[in-house]
Amino acid sequence: MKLPFRQATVQRFLRKPEACVVPSLQTASIAALYRAARVGGDFFDFQAIQGRLVFFLIDIAGKREEALDIAAGLQQVFRTEGIKLFAGSPLNEADALSDLTILVNRALLQLANCVRYAPAFLGCYEEDLGTLFYINAGHTPGLLKDRDGITKLEACGLPLGLFSHATHDAQMSVLEPSAALLIVSKGLVESRYGHKEFGLERVRENLEKMDFKNANELSSGILDAVQEFTRNTSGQNDITALSIMRSAAAALAATNGGRA
Repeated sequence: MKLPFRQATVQRFLRKPEACVVPSLQTASIAALYRAARVGGDFFDFQAIQGRLVFFLIDIAGKREEALDIAAGLQQVFRTEGIKLFAGSPLNEADALSDLTILVNRALLQLANCVRYAPAFLGCYEEDLGTLFYINAGHTPGLLKDRDGITKLEACGLPLGLFSHATHDAQMSVLEPSAALLIVSKGLVESRYGHKEFGLERVRENLEKMDFKNANELSSGILDAVQEFTRNTSGQNDITALSIMRSAAAALAATNGGRA
């Protein structure tokens, strides 16, 4: 029997942080599915700000109780500062995302009151144009699937929580119509059956052969593949699959100069 996966539309943070609700976009679908373990934890959040989806996925090292308290503070910084940085017009998304990452990193160090290893993936998806600005701070590579194949969005900086003055330069990619972005947690990649690890290559292989119509089907399919690989054995860490899929209708919307 398959273990249940949880939707991001329920309370993702178990104590102090507010519920994480996935926003609705007109030309893209979004999903974040996870299975929680008893220790450590993956945390994620989303904001829809003037036609942009700003999001982050972070893995905070340490005991779960400590990580929850830190995550609550990071969520507040992400939401309050994110609105300030991304609500302006005109806007330089790359600079805004870099600034947000600096603020989240410094808040993490302050909340932890010590060095706290925390790989993170932060992104800003612009719905009309399909542009994606992202910062991979020592996180598992994102995987972008389009008609040309699968591209890895590799780490472009150190994990958060190590140095207060660390800076990260945002990178840019584009989601063409029907393209999909998949970001999985370290715990998912390191899921094991016996001495074998699921690994990023298996994630890539499943993404390559999988037939999915939206982000929810993509995230669910990846987590199902991990369950099948591990024979439903309990994991040592959270496993999370976050995905964004741009709809085919986005091409028509772009041609018409507006949303579909």
